[in-house]
Amino acid sequence: MLDANIANQLRSYLEKLQRPIELIAALDESEQADEMWTLLQEIAALSPKISLRQDAAADRRPSFSVGQPGEAARIRFSGIPMGHEFTSLVLALLQTGGHPPKADAELLATIRAIPGTFRFTTFISLSCHNCPEVVQALNLLAVVNPGISHEMVDGALFQDEIEARQIMGVPTVLLNDEHFGQGRMTLEEIVGRLDTNAQQREAERITARAPFDVLIVGGGPAGAAAAIYAARKGIRTGVVSERFGGQVLDTLAIENFISVKETDGPRLAAGLEQHVREYEVDIMNLQQAAALLPADASGLHTVRLTSGATLRSKTVIIATGARWREMNVPGEREYRGHGVAYCPHCDGPLFKGKRVAVIGGGNSGVEAAIDLAGVVAHVTLIEFEAMLRADAVLQKKLFSLPNVQVLTSALTNEVTGTGGKVDGLVYTDRPSGQKQRIDLEGVFVQIGLLPNSDWLKGTIDLSPRGEIEIDARGASSLPGVFAAGDVTTVPYKQIIIAMGEGARAALGAFDHLIRTSVT
Repeated sequence: MLDANIANQLRSYLEKLQRPIELIAALDESEQADEMWTLLQEIAALSPKISLRQDAAADRRPSFSVGQPGEAARIRFSGIPMGHEFTSLVLALLQTGGHPPKADAELLATIRAIPGTFRFTTFISLSCHNCPEVVQALNLLAVVNPGISHEMVDGALFQDEIEARQIMGVPTVLLNDEHFGQGRMTLEEIVGRLDTNAQQREAERITARAPFDVLIVGGGPAGAAAAIYAARKGIRTGVVSERFGGQVLDTLAIENFISVKETDGPRLAAGLEQHVREYEVDIMNLQQAAALLPADASGLHTVRLTSGATLRSKTVIIATGARWREMNVPGEREYRGHGVAYCPHCDGPLFKGKRVAVIGGGNSGVEAAIDLAGVVAHVTLIEFEAMLRADAVLQKKLFSLPNVQVLTSALTNEVTGTGGKVDGLVYTDRPSGQKQRIDLEGVFVQIGLLPNSDWLKGTIDLSPRGEIEIDARGASSLPGVFAAGDVTTVPYKQIIIAMGEGARAALGAFDHLIRTSVT
């Protein structure tokens, strides 16, 4: 299972174990069980601190637990954690073995103090790039707090349970067998939901902060670049964001970032945060902006957050990015997570052997259809315009696939369903005006982006599309407030363009500070 290079790297990691750990396998007669047992034997052979045995007492098989000898294990993997989840396995081994987790000391103290019993289960797919962060966060909770346990379940391996629970989006997290959350969640976000007083305490800490010279709202590529450029000027810089990395976290393959031949969104986002943290930047994560108040008599702008906290700054750079555009048709929101999805890489494996539709004929839509065609039984791509808008090379690949049908000049009217999940889609053939129905089990929406600017309406000038109007220096219509990235009127929503715009906005803000400081 492990090639020589990976085995050698893992052996060096396992030298950091400070106490013994025990792997307990619950196997069946399947081929996957044989693979799991081989993997566990190879891992156990890499460290004298790891013991391995079998025990059939488990609800799901094949599976294995990671724990300390003589104690009930609190981490379980139901499935073979390779691919994106291999790091989750390595961290579970290290942290169970006493290697300290990389988390803020205050946050770890909060986790230890959470009272009660919490039994988490996370359904994942091995191709999901959002799942590992959730798995690793919940595993860490289980290591730190004896009242918490966590089990990772590979949906592709336990397909019957996926069907029975009607899970059609990953990661899906259950707490004590009740729905807890779906999609990407950070450690801080999960802890905040378990510790009901955490949000109030954090809001008080944020409000108590001294005013900034530059406050950046948004932690994506534009916000990260703005933070670095501002901090390098030696001025007091803060970043407040819902999740550092922004929409990049939902991007899988990135092959057009100049000088980096190939990377993925989570890796790039981690690099952005690491780079920003090299400077004296105050990062306030998991915070959503609610309102912007123009500068008062003291020259300070105020940003109010949904948590009730407020932040003050001499200048503000808005880099809140954009979000997936919705179809806004009946059934879309009702069946979100139950057949309606927005990430083909994450949720595609859950539709293996099924019929699905992709809405949108741009690059994102065509790429999604190509990816899904290798997993599902059939893909119907639906485009409103008379022709696809994707790059020619992508269209050539799409039309070469035998299980893909393309419908152009088609208006999606409704997503239908029965039994709590999608069973079809209704569209209008625009040339004839006739409505048609397609029987299918999944709908992947890929129709572009909407700027995250709703909280700014009535405060600064926005375009008819809701984008912030800016000038050549990144300045908005409100003096001292700048903007950058996908939330602005700058065309071509690309990572590399957003970074450049973030740098420009930071330089514009610094120039504004210099000029307004002179009486």
